[in-house]
Amino acid sequence: MGPSGSGKSTLLNCLSGIEPVDAGTIRVGSYALSHASESELERYRRECIGYIFQSFHLLPTLSAFENIELPGQLIGMPTAERTERVQTLLDAVGLTHRADHKPDAMSGGERQRVAIARAIMHRPQVILADEPTGSLDSASGDRILDLLESLSRQYSIALLLVTHESSATRICERVVHMKDGCIVSA
Repeated sequence: MGPSGSGKSTLLNCLSGIEPVDAGTIRVGSYALSHASESELERYRRECIGYIFQSFHLLPTLSAFENIELPGQLIGMPTAERTERVQTLLDAVGLTHRADHKPDAMSGGERQRVAIARAIMHRPQVILADEPTGSLDSASGDRILDLLESLSRQYSIALLLVTHESSATRICERVVHMKDGCIVSA
């Protein structure tokens, strides 16, 4: 948690292997990110990380079903298993009736629920959520937080939530504060 510009998103990018660290070592499970090759980092991101962005980052030409299915395709999950997981997740996020809709035909809250389902599809070790409620009204934001908490517990997935909104910390077991690129309290 911290104000804009405090380094929260940069920290997520380092934890996901998108940006290299300047010093020190980042380890996630068996992965030592600072010493990993680009192909190892790609595999790590594909298999171990679920990423939820503030601005959704759904593929506009794909339906909700296809956006959620994509991580399963990338890791080579069999078609029948992908289909079953997508249907289960669409039900869990309350969007079974929107499966064939493309992102531009959905509300912001619906798009964020698709993004959450996509992040969970491949059962990653950790979900990195970068301001997942930032572009939503407070009621939709609260529903998204409840959904994130519920699904991360249901599937035993660690959740690292980045926010500048103190109300979002209600679903967190631990709150770390950042300022000017540094952790100021943990």
